[in-house]
Amino acid sequence: MEGDTAVRRLKSSLNNASCENSGTPRRREGSGCEDRKKRHEGSFGLSEGFACALVLVFICALWVSVHWSLKQLVIGKPTGEFNATRARKYLEHITSVGPRPTGSAENEIMTVNFLLEQVERVRRGSMEGPNTITVETHKHSGSFSIDFLGGFTSCYDQITNIVVRLEPRGGAQHFVLANCHFDSVPSSPGASDDAVSCAVMLEVLHAISNFSIPLHHGVIFLFNGAEENVLQASHGFITQHEWVKEIRAFVNLEAAGVGGKELVFQTGPENPWLVQAYVNAVKHPFASVVGQEVFQSGIIPSDTDFRIFRDFGNIPGIDLAFIENGYIYHTKYDTADRILTDSIQRAGDNILALLKQLVTTETLADPSEYRHGSMVFFDVLGVAMVAYPARVGSIINYMVAIATLVYFAKKCMRPSNVGGRYVLELLYGSCVFVLSWFVVLLTVLIVALMVTLLGRSMFWFTHFYTSICLYGSVAVGKILLIHTLAKNLYYRNMRRLDLGDLFFDVSLLLWCCALVFLTQRGLCSAYVPMLMVFFPLATKLLLSRHFAQKGVSKSYVFFYLLGLSFPYVHMLFLIWIVFEIFTPIMGRSGTEIPPDVVLASLIAMATALLSSFLIHFLYLAHSTKRVLAALWTVFAVMFVLVSCGLFFPYSGDPASPRPKRVIIQHITRTFHALDGSLEKTDSGFWVNSFDYTGMSHITPHVPEINDTIRIRCSEELPFCGFPWFLPVKFLIKKNWYLPAPAVSPKSPLEFQLVSKHVSEWGTVKLSFEATGPSHMSLYVLPHKGSSLTGWSFADGTPQYDLNGEYFIFYSHGVDAGPWSFWIEVQPSSEHSAEESTVSIAISAHYLFGDDQRTPELETFLRKFPDWAFATSWVSTYHMYLY
Repeated sequence: MEGDTAVRRLKSSLNNASCENSGTPRRREGSGCEDRKKRHEGSFGLSEGFACALVLVFICALWVSVHWSLKQLVIGKPTGEFNATRARKYLEHITSVGPRPTGSAENEIMTVNFLLEQVERVRRGSMEGPNTITVETHKHSGSFSIDFLGGFTSCYDQITNIVVRLEPRGGAQHFVLANCHFDSVPSSPGASDDAVSCAVMLEVLHAISNFSIPLHHGVIFLFNGAEENVLQASHGFITQHEWVKEIRAFVNLEAAGVGGKELVFQTGPENPWLVQAYVNAVKHPFASVVGQEVFQSGIIPSDTDFRIFRDFGNIPGIDLAFIENGYIYHTKYDTADRILTDSIQRAGDNILALLKQLVTTETLADPSEYRHGSMVFFDVLGVAMVAYPARVGSIINYMVAIATLVYFAKKCMRPSNVGGRYVLELLYGSCVFVLSWFVVLLTVLIVALMVTLLGRSMFWFTHFYTSICLYGSVAVGKILLIHTLAKNLYYRNMRRLDLGDLFFDVSLLLWCCALVFLTQRGLCSAYVPMLMVFFPLATKLLLSRHFAQKGVSKSYVFFYLLGLSFPYVHMLFLIWIVFEIFTPIMGRSGTEIPPDVVLASLIAMATALLSSFLIHFLYLAHSTKRVLAALWTVFAVMFVLVSCGLFFPYSGDPASPRPKRVIIQHITRTFHALDGSLEKTDSGFWVNSFDYTGMSHITPHVPEINDTIRIRCSEELPFCGFPWFLPVKFLIKKNWYLPAPAVSPKSPLEFQLVSKHVSEWGTVKLSFEATGPSHMSLYVLPHKGSSLTGWSFADGTPQYDLNGEYFIFYSHGVDAGPWSFWIEVQPSSEHSAEESTVSIAISAHYLFGDDQRTPELETFLRKFPDWAFATSWVSTYHMYLY
C-alpha cells in the first residue's frame, strides 16, 4: 500500500510539473493538466459575443463617467463670494459693442471707458475698507522679435493698458499679476476670447477689495488692449511698467474655445509651489501636465501672454484657457449667450480662490527657495487634484518599473522557463503588438489618403462620430485581425488561459518600457504609463490566488476590469482633451496639412493605447469571426457613405455652427521700379482658405473662385507679392486672386524714404516713415548676395522667418504719430549702382471703420453660403526697390 501511495504521489508530481511546463505552444493531451485546463476553461468560457459586450460595456461605462465629469461645471453650491450674474452683465456690455480690434474706437475708447467706470465703482465701494485701489491707464510703444509662426518681429505704438493695483493701506512689497485682454480679432465679438476673462477679473477685483481684513500681499490686475496683435500689450507692460519689479507670479486667463471648463494647460517655468497653490485652493480643478507638455512642444499653432511674462519678465505663472467648442473660436459666433453662467461661476470661483491663496502664502515673498523643479499634476474627473514634485514622480516611476521587473524575473525563474522560453514568448508577443500597431497606423493612413484623394476630406468636421465609425472600425478591426492570426497560426496549440496571461504580460512590458523612456527624458507625462503599469500589475497580483483556485470566473473578470478602471478612465479623459482641442484646430490649420491624416493617426493611437490590456479578452475568447465581420461591415458602409459625399463638413446651424473659415481681402497692389516710377498695378479679391479643402465646397456657390484664378507664390517678390497679415504663407499656400476694381481708402498709406546713408564699411542705412491705418505689415527681402545687418526694431538684430525673409507686424492705438524706422543693408561685393540690393513692401490693413469694406466686397461676400465664415477687409500692397 505504501508503495502504491508513493507511485501515485510521483505521478501527481510529474503531472503538476507537466502542467507548469504547459506554457509552451504544445498541448499536453491525455494528462492531468488537460483535466486542469478543462476545469479552468470550462468553469468560465468567454464567448465571442460576451467578450465583445464586456469590452463595450466597460468602455461605455468609463466614458459615461468622463462625460458626467465634463458636464459638471460647478461642483457643490457657490459660496456667494463670486457673483456670476454680475460678471455676466460685464460680459454682455463688453461684447455689445461688437468686434474690438486694437486701434478701433470700440477697443480704445468704448471698452476702455467701460472698464475704467467699473473699476472706479469698485474703488469707491471699498474706500472704507482695509485695502486700497490705484488705477492707471498706460500707452505703450515698443517692439520685439518672437519665434512664433516661424519667426517675425512685432512693433507697436500707443497701445492701451489698464492697470489696477490692489494692496493693503500700508502698502505691499510683493504682488500677483492677473491678466486678461479686452481686444478681439476683427471678425469676432470675442466673448470667450477674452471678454469673459475680463468680466471675471472685474468681479474678482470687487470680491477681494471688499475683504474685511488687510491683504498680506497685493494683486495687480492687468486689462491689456492688444493681445490679438501678437501679444503686444503684455510686452509693453512687462518691459516698461515700474510695478513689474514687485510681481512674483502671474495668472493668465485665455481661451482656445468658447465656454466650458477652463483648463490649466501651462505652468512655470519650474516653481512647483504655484501648482501646489492651485491644488490647495481651487474648488473645481481641471488641469493636466500632459496638456502643458503638448502645448509647450509647439505642435499647437497658438500662443498666449504667458510667453511674454515668462520670456521677457522672467516671472513664473499659471495659464488657464477655455477649450470647449473651438469650432467657433475667433468667429462671429463667439457671443456672450453661448457661455453658460455656470461656466463663469466656476472660472470665478477658481480664480478668486487661487488669488486668495497666493496673496496669503509666505512663499510669494521669496519663492527662490521653492523655485526649482516641476510638478506632476492632473485632476480626477474634476473632483480632486493629484500633484507631487517631478523628482518624487521619478522615484515612484522607477519603483513601479522595478516592481514590474521583479514580477518578470519571478516568472523567468519558474521551471517552465526552460531555455528562456518565457522570455522568447514575451519577445514574440511584443513583436505581435508592435506589428499590429504598425499595420493599424499604415492602414488608417491609407484610408485617410484615399478619402483625401476622393475629395472628401474633413467629412467628420460636423459629424465627429463618423470618423470613429470609419477610422475607428478599421483600427480596431486590424488590431483584432493581427492578434487573431497570431492566435490561430503561431499560438494555435497554446491554451487560452496561458495566451491571455502572456499578452497581459506583453502589455505590461510595453507600458513599462514607455514609463522608463519618458522618465529618462524628464517628462512629467510619464505618470500616465505609470498608472497603466501600477494598477494592472497590482490587480493581477491581488487576483493571482483567485485565478489559481477558480481560473477565469465572472468575479475574476469583474475585479480585473475594476482594477483597470482608474487608469482607463483617466486615459479616456486625456483622449477627450486631445480630440476636443485638435479637431477644431484642423479647421484653421492651413491648406498644407491633410487633416484626415492627422485625425486618423490620433484615432489609431487612441485605439492602440486603449486596446493594450483589453487584448487579454481576445485570447480568452473562442473566436472573433463575427466581431471582425461586423467591424468590416461598418467600415465598408461608412467608406461608401463618405465616398458618396453624404457627410458635408460644415454647418451653418446657429445652434451648433461648424463654419468653414475664409479670409477675403479686397486689395490693390502697386509695384515701383528702382527709380521710384510706377511699374505696374492691379486689384482684386485675394482669397485664402483656412483649411485643407480650399475652395472646392465654395466654388458651386461662387463659380468665379476656381482653379483658373488660383495663384502661385512669386518668390522674387517680398512675401509672394501679397498683403499677408501674419507670416503664415508656409501654412496657407492655396490662394485665389479674382480681378476687381481698385480700392480707394479715405486714409491712404503714405510711405517715403527719409534718408539714405552709406557707411565707411559699405553698408547702406535706409530710413523710412509710414503713415497709415492701425495695422500694417512690412516685408523685407534682401537680394542675392545682400544681407540685412541691422535695424531699429527689437534688440537691433534682424530676425528672419523660415523662408529667409523679414516680416515686421505693426499696429498702433489712437493718437499715434508716423511710424519711423530704419534698416541697414550690406550689398553684395558685385553690386553696381544700377542694381537694387533689397525689396521692401508695405501693406496697409483696414480692419474696421468706413475703409474696412467696399461696395464690391459687400456684394462678393453675399454670394458665400451661410456655413462659410469670411473674415474680410481692405488692404493695399506697395513694393519698392532700393
